[in-house]
Amino acid sequence: MTSGLWTKTALALTLAPLLAGVARAAPTNPFFSASTLPYQAPRFDLIKDSDYAPAFERGMADHLREVTAIANNRAKPTFDNTIVAMERAGQLLGRVQETFYGVYQANTDDALDKVQSAEAPRLSQHEDAIYLNARLFGRIKTLYDARAKLSLTPEQAKLLDVYYQQFVHAGAQLSAADKAKLRAINTQLSKLETVYEQKLIASAKAGALVVDRREALAGLDEGSIAAAQKDAEGRKLAGKWVLALQNTTQQPALSSLTNRDTRKALFDNSWTRAEKGDGNDTRATIAALAKLRAQKAALFNYPNYAAYTLYDQMAKTPEAAENFMQQLVPATAAEQKREAAELQEAIRKDGQKFTLQPWDWTHYSEQVRREKYALNQDDIKPYFELKTVLQDGVFFAAEQLYGISFKPRSDIPTYNPDVMVYEVSDKDGSPLGLMYFDYFKRDNKSGGAWMSNFVGQSTLLGTRPVIYNVANFTKAAPGQPQLITSDDVTTMFHEFGHALHGLFASQTYPMLSGTSVARDFVEFPSQFNENWAMDPKVFAHYARHYKTGAPMPAELVAKIKKAAHFNQGYALGEIVAAAELDMKWHGLPASAPLQDVDKFEADALNSMGLDVADVPPRYRSTYFLHIWSNGYSAGYYAYLWTEMLDQDAFSWFQNHGGLTRENGQRFRDMILSKGNTMDYGPMFRAFYGKDPDIGPMLAHRGLTAAK
Repeated sequence: MTSGLWTKTALALTLAPLLAGVARAAPTNPFFSASTLPYQAPRFDLIKDSDYAPAFERGMADHLREVTAIANNRAKPTFDNTIVAMERAGQLLGRVQETFYGVYQANTDDALDKVQSAEAPRLSQHEDAIYLNARLFGRIKTLYDARAKLSLTPEQAKLLDVYYQQFVHAGAQLSAADKAKLRAINTQLSKLETVYEQKLIASAKAGALVVDRREALAGLDEGSIAAAQKDAEGRKLAGKWVLALQNTTQQPALSSLTNRDTRKALFDNSWTRAEKGDGNDTRATIAALAKLRAQKAALFNYPNYAAYTLYDQMAKTPEAAENFMQQLVPATAAEQKREAAELQEAIRKDGQKFTLQPWDWTHYSEQVRREKYALNQDDIKPYFELKTVLQDGVFFAAEQLYGISFKPRSDIPTYNPDVMVYEVSDKDGSPLGLMYFDYFKRDNKSGGAWMSNFVGQSTLLGTRPVIYNVANFTKAAPGQPQLITSDDVTTMFHEFGHALHGLFASQTYPMLSGTSVARDFVEFPSQFNENWAMDPKVFAHYARHYKTGAPMPAELVAKIKKAAHFNQGYALGEIVAAAELDMKWHGLPASAPLQDVDKFEADALNSMGLDVADVPPRYRSTYFLHIWSNGYSAGYYAYLWTEMLDQDAFSWFQNHGGLTRENGQRFRDMILSKGNTMDYGPMFRAFYGKDPDIGPMLAHRGLTAAK
């Protein structure tokens, strides 16, 4: 988040109750002044849940006063007295917002849930009060219309363009009547998005599978069983075991569980977690969200919300995104058909007569993997100890490419004891930023993995980045090694790719800094960074046995590489299905009736040309957090789009010497340090040498483009 304007989760409050709240605010609130910790890191040693609401209220009051002064300035509009002034405004609000949303997503409680429920609609109103301020927009438009005569630097010109486009996109040019409709819709959307998010956390917790008999967990390793027992004890379920849900449709334990009834029960709990007809059922909420978003798009004369939201993306239009995804369908569908037949044969060889079902796929694909490649995930995990992967893998790759270094900081307070903090220094030893790592699943944490900032980089504000990576790995039972899966390793490299994008930010203005880029570009650096997990030099440095320190045997490494293309019809298909589902929800016109969620989803999935019966989408509509609350509405295709970009870029590295400081510096200079200071197409072409193409992406997955 930036200190000037905000995204959809940003803040709002009407002035009267806001000022009343300020009067009650305690003078010792730690948000009321910049943190004195290194890098202005949040004062988690001082912050209490009760500090957030007063800080939001005072922050919004300060910000509204600052913005009103800019709008009412009688002096002729200049870049400094309007645009730069907007970038300086709202610093208190930025501090509390960045800290609150970081903790709320990762470590919420009843008090924080109440803060979010109360503030979200008010904060939406606050955002509207800024974007719909006619005088303020008039000053911005005056500058925009005269931009060719202002002698702006490229970054300043980009900033002015972003401000103008965002104001227009937020409704600055709407009629008074339509502005009133927009305010009402935005308020409703913010309330519903909060409701959805809170229902989802609760439904995932309630959807955990409780197992009464240890035999039902046959196939799981002792560490996983111990962790399940510890989870049960944490829920006061002595003598039982709990398999907590991850945010995706498929659950990791399904690959190991040999009891088919347990597999089915775990899959069903995941698949139906948010459609039980109880207080955590999200179907009515998402139907209302889809309808309201379509109505919002119609106010701007867009045919649907997808067209409305893709205006500033690299793809530009829903049609471009759809055309791109359709290129993936033929090869993916063909591979899915081949894989399903292979698994059905594995079921027959296992002496079983049942027909392949989704809860069987990962279990039997693991058996096929073992048979074809003699590769057992249980043989791999002992070589992936979390801290070793982080320090000797993730950090090591960054050191080799960019020359940066890392030092643990035990003196920086955190919001949870599991969080680790490191200081990052640049290649010349100068301070670069601060990194927090919060890797373990908790019942009060949102699902998935993500990166964001507690403090954003800006030379204008004199701030360096304070960044966090969050994931949901299963925490080992006390006394057990913290071993992780190969997917977890990929997640660590992925999220740290986002972190590098933020750490290398070198912008003057917070609005353009670091990861403040389009959704279908922001995943490019993160997915690109995944490639270094299997780089021979990096892999050999971190893949060491947790007991002996011995490197992974060469024959096991060879098996992993040989199996790299295995199950790609499934892996790609579940993402394509989810992305298409997202696009169909946000392709609804405003005239469409309120949808029956079950029917809409079934019809949408059946129209895709993919095997969605055996390969369900990675996220169902009811628990698709990315698109209903995390800012990826009509944008989940971005993970596929940026995979194309990342494989193009990695192919460039492979053709130019691979893991070298020279190559890393070039990528840093041309991509990672640019923020949103130039158009993405020219930025990418300057690095890659041509337009992006789908060939390296399909080759990476062992697939072939349709002729």
